[in-house]
Amino acid sequence: MADTPEELDTWVAELASELGIDVTEVPTGALLDLTRDVAHGVTRPAGPLTTFLVGMATARGTDIDAAIATAQSLVERRTA
Repeated sequence: MADTPEELDTWVAELASELGIDVTEVPTGALLDLTRDVAHGVTRPAGPLTTFLVGMATARGTDIDAAIATAQSLVERRTA
């Protein structure tokens, strides 16, 4: 398996379809940026867990952009 942007897009589209999620609602770039920032600024295992928590918040009604911004703000405060 090669790590290409096309393969990532294919994976996201396939998984979103299987989960019944509209792929246009998945801010892939923002989530990857957040995961990277958390992994480097907090601890590596916190990256995917943060993404999961953002997803949980979104499922409970929080706007996805607001959830990402909240997490990003916390990372910035912790790494300042």
